[in-house]
Amino acid sequence: MKFPKQKIYKALLIFILILVVLFLGFYFFRDALLKKAIAKVTTKMDTEYNSTFSVKTASFEGLSGIKLTDVILVPKNADTLCNIKKIETSVNLSSLLVGDVQLGTLKINNGYIQFVKKGKVRNFDAFLKKDKTDKDNNEKRKYATFAYRIISKLLNLVPTDMKLENLNFKIDDNGKKATVAVNKLVLNNKQLETNLHVQANNFDQRWNIKGFADPRNKKADIRFFNLDTGAIKVPYLDERYNLKASFDSIRLNVANIEKDGSELHIDGYTSIANLTLNHPKIASKDVVIKSARFDYRFLLGDDFISIDSTSSMQLNKTKVKPYVSYNTESDTIYTLKVEIPKMQAQDFIVSLPDGLFTHFQGMEATGSFNYSLDFKFNKNKPNTLVFDSKLNKENLKITKYGEANLNKLNGEFVYRAIIQNVMQRPVLVGNANSNYTPLDQISPYLRKSVLTTEDPSFFSHRGFINEAFKQSILKNIKTKKFSRGASTISMQLIKNVFLTREKTLSRKLEEILLVYILENNRVVSKERMLEVYFNIIEWGPNVYGIGEASHFYFQKSPSTLSLDECLFLATIIPKPRKFMYQFNDQGNLKDYAIKNQKFLSNLMLRRGVLISEDTINQLPVYISGNARSLLRIKAPDSTAIKLDSLAIEGEFDL
Repeated sequence: MKFPKQKIYKALLIFILILVVLFLGFYFFRDALLKKAIAKVTTKMDTEYNSTFSVKTASFEGLSGIKLTDVILVPKNADTLCNIKKIETSVNLSSLLVGDVQLGTLKINNGYIQFVKKGKVRNFDAFLKKDKTDKDNNEKRKYATFAYRIISKLLNLVPTDMKLENLNFKIDDNGKKATVAVNKLVLNNKQLETNLHVQANNFDQRWNIKGFADPRNKKADIRFFNLDTGAIKVPYLDERYNLKASFDSIRLNVANIEKDGSELHIDGYTSIANLTLNHPKIASKDVVIKSARFDYRFLLGDDFISIDSTSSMQLNKTKVKPYVSYNTESDTIYTLKVEIPKMQAQDFIVSLPDGLFTHFQGMEATGSFNYSLDFKFNKNKPNTLVFDSKLNKENLKITKYGEANLNKLNGEFVYRAIIQNVMQRPVLVGNANSNYTPLDQISPYLRKSVLTTEDPSFFSHRGFINEAFKQSILKNIKTKKFSRGASTISMQLIKNVFLTREKTLSRKLEEILLVYILENNRVVSKERMLEVYFNIIEWGPNVYGIGEASHFYFQKSPSTLSLDECLFLATIIPKPRKFMYQFNDQGNLKDYAIKNQKFLSNLMLRRGVLISEDTINQLPVYISGNARSLLRIKAPDSTAIKLDSLAIEGEFDL
């Protein structure tokens, strides 16, 4: 069917006339429409966010430009959130017609945005409310679609050309303050450059940010530098979290953000030079990472979020390939895989961050190794937890020890425990000490009891027990705290002789590496390790070594201890300074303590460590040594304070 040319021309003319009318209508009534839009925003801020929003003047400049003055947002009963003197911007009309707000240019002069917390009141709480449009909580959120929508909206709000002058960002957290003053920021022809003045309660610096930024094509390559001498200090974290952080420079590169079907890909890399961290939970001194880089590939789907296995991390000379996944397709499953490809052992040692592994400084090694870790946790099926750690070595040998010389364990040395940062009295580990007891002179019952409670597979493992790690991780996840460790006797020995008792990440990592070296390089025999262990651990208040302990409790030598006395000594190792709480005011063991010892002896019988004849003619434990003076024994005609409430009752967690 053919249409006459006259009708086509007529229809086209009508369409053009309609567009002209709409354009003229918009042009002449646009200020009224703008005021109506501002009124709508004002009402929404009041009803949904309990805040007052105001604009002193609002007008169009040209066809798509908008000029606003004195833009103020104040939550009710809280400090001002935003106060900007002048905003000039332009909106992409073609994008606006399809429902997207896309800023073309932006100029902001003189103003501030601040986040204030006074007591428990925060001036931004109203804006953290859950989106009311998300009504169906049972409907699974499609991660890729949701993330892409948010990223696109945020990038659309970043103009292609921007100029900010005298704009301050402030934080005031109950007196903990930080200010980032943007003296001038310019984004022109996809090139970004800005000078920032950063102030906190304890430092004052000027930063520079420069690089490439293309928000429409979702690409960026930006660097942070310090204009003054020294490293860039991170504000607020030190006062708020006691975390001191600084760095020389940071580079952030976003190479690609693309949605392909139901998957979202985000690719790029980030690098940092001379990152310095200081926190009492990390280490007792500054931790310095000289060079680090993360080449990332984030993948998001309908029901998963992951760091893809093609990602890589470079820490000095050490390369790590990570895979992290959160999957909700059927169950909620957390997956972590870490691989260190084959590398030279010496390169690994010199790559260790300064301050995090102080006992390895000066260590030298030959050979190579590779490492892999496989961890998977199903939230709905916790008992299926997977924890598999493997280290494969090739001609690996320690040729020179650092500060922690493990050969020390083979000879005579002085041991000094450190408790709450206080060094205790010296204890000589050697035959010159009259209380020192060789392994063959310690009651077999005590050796069996302690191995059962502390490390049943001591003579067969190589420092670590994977199953113990799994059970420890599982219990910590269930309790949502570090309620159980997985220490072997080897780990306890390293911790006591070479490390402190501080609960830091540094100490734990050093403990793991030193134990591996001790056990896998045949530095010390198992028998010697156990002998040193018995002669240095604390058995009571200021009581070190089994020689002192056997006399302190029973006025005996370690070789003559009975089964029940050995069971008692084994049960107090976790909390030796609180042994007295196991006794009542008559000087006898409380029921729960007797029950624990019975549980331990039955366990040893089931495992074949004891035979039934060993348990014949057992007598109640009687404290006859100096330890008796610490028992709160009730005199016949006096009233004593009972300590039952202080006792830690319950069966062993073996």
